[in-house]
Amino acid sequence: MLLSSPEPPGFNRTPRSNPVPHSAPRPRLRSRLAEVLCREKPEDIIQCPYPARSAERPQHGPDREQGSAVVEFTFLALLLMVPLVYFVITVAQIQGGSFAVVGAADQAAKVYVAQPDAGSAQAAAEQAVALALSDFGHQGDRATLSTLCSPADCQAAGSTVTVTVSLSVPLPFMPFAEGLSATEVQASSSQLVGRYR
Repeated sequence: MLLSSPEPPGFNRTPRSNPVPHSAPRPRLRSRLAEVLCREKPEDIIQCPYPARSAERPQHGPDREQGSAVVEFTFLALLLMVPLVYFVITVAQIQGGSFAVVGAADQAAKVYVAQPDAGSAQAAAEQAVALALSDFGHQGDRATLSTLCSPADCQAAGSTVTVTVSLSVPLPFMPFAEGLSATEVQASSSQLVGRYR
């Protein structure tokens, strides 16, 4: 059994032809390391060939423009969405007014032909119009009622009574503008006066 013994003091192995020390960095690594060190030490900028990295960004210039997308989006949303929402509400109110006058004219014509005399028939028709308009959220004083009979006697059996209701639809959220209106809607309904009432 052979035991390994330490090498004698004068023993040297054959050196390599081109020894390269492991501690020496490559030229590319050396330049990169020097650049990093120079940028990290701005006080040695005179001795460093690389400019020091500035901690603050420049405040001027086209490449450094800053803004807030939330503020811009909010401003544009208010500028564009508010008129659009108001337009949709106005159209919905006009549509509601159209439904209201159709129902009011139909009910007023039915009530009118059921009354025994012209005075009570006119009063009952106006009350029916006010009630039908209030169901849709419209005021009765903004509506007008007109009746047309053919032949002229509205109480004669077989006569045709045509009731026309007109409504001035106000602009939404405009309580101070009483004279302003979005549009005026109108509807008519006809009923025959029965022989037996």
